[in-house]
This record gives sequence, C-alpha cells and structure tokens, in this order.
Amino acid sequence: MARAPKVPPDDDVAGSPIRTLAELAKAEAECTRCPLYKDATQAVPGEGRTSARLMLVGEKPGDKEDLAGKPFVGPAGAMLDRALDDADIPRDTVFVTNAVKHFKFEQRGKRRLHKRPNAYEIDRCKWWLDHERTIVRPAAIVALGASAARSLFGRAVTITKLRAQEQRLADGTPAFVTIHPSYLLRIQDKDDKAHEYRQFVADLRSAAKWLGQQAA
Repeated sequence: MARAPKVPPDDDVAGSPIRTLAELAKAEAECTRCPLYKDATQAVPGEGRTSARLMLVGEKPGDKEDLAGKPFVGPAGAMLDRALDDADIPRDTVFVTNAVKHFKFEQRGKRRLHKRPNAYEIDRCKWWLDHERTIVRPAAIVALGASAARSLFGRAVTITKLRAQEQRLADGTPAFVTIHPSYLLRIQDKDDKAHEYRQFVADLRSAAKWLGQQAA
C-alpha cells in the first residue's frame, strides 16, 4: 500500500503535496493534529465526486460513521438522505464531509455518547476541510450546524441569524447555513419536528436553486 504523502508541519495547505482525495484519506488516517484520534476507531474522510458542485459539511462522525469509516451513514445520515431526496438533490452528486474527522464521545457503559467538538478541535481539523475544498472546489457549500459553520467562517455564528440567506466565506465561496440533521432526531413534538424538517428541506433546496441559477 502506498504511503500517505508527507505533509508540512504548518497550516500551509497551498504547500501541501496532497493532490487527490485518495491521498487525502491516507494522510487523514495518520492524523494526530488533536487528541481525538486516540479513542476513535478511525478517521472518517469526506465522500463524493471530486467534481461535485455542492459540498455539505457536518459536525463530526457519529458512532456508526466511526465504525464504517464513511460519513453520514447513521440515523442523522438517513435523515439527511430523506431531506436531500425531498429537495431533489441526488446524494451521489454532492460531496459530504465533516468539520472534524474523528468521533468524539463519552463512554457510558457499553454506549458511546456523542460529544460536541470544541473550538480547538474544530480549528485543528480545518486543515483537512481546507484540503477537501481545494481538491473538490465546490461552487457552493452548506454548513450543517454550528460546528460546521464555526469551521467554515472561522468564528462562532448563530444559525438563526444566517439561515435562509446566501453568505460568503473569506475566499468568496457562497455558503448556506442550516441545522444539522441530528437536531431533527432530538425534537419530540411531532408538529415541531415536521415544521423544522420542512425548513431544513427548504434550506437545501435554496442552495440547489442557487447552483441552478449559476449554471443557467
């Protein structure tokens, strides 16, 4: 098996020898940029076409993703798949990834309870997200939740303030902010869940509509 390209110790993505998603996945597998690698099963790289025009960025892998080594294959992934389908966005046309590549959790008996990554972990893992953006070069990005938005914008943001409107990242890339699909799983009230789900689908559809207008 080919060795992962040696990456420079600083955060200069432009000077990195990584040029493909395959090389990136190999390098991510050796990541020790923050302590999360010590307890996770494996790094979970992004997945999708190199030519994808839309990139979806989540928070971090969950239990199912950590075991499978693939993003959004658990309950939140099923919710995302359903919403993408309702928004008329085929999942195989988008690139799906996370702001943090290792599963962060608290062991509770035999269960591994999800924990939100902190600012340090998000910032250290931004190195890998920047590589993904450089390789894929999406025309637009959707931040799924506050952790993804924190990574993309470089600061804490309020979802409700940025939602439903086009934003611009520091490099000018159009970005849209919405909730993480796992939020929908935590809503108990049936009517509230239905309302939030419709809004989530509308957010995804807005990003797709923007892409369609650019291609026209």
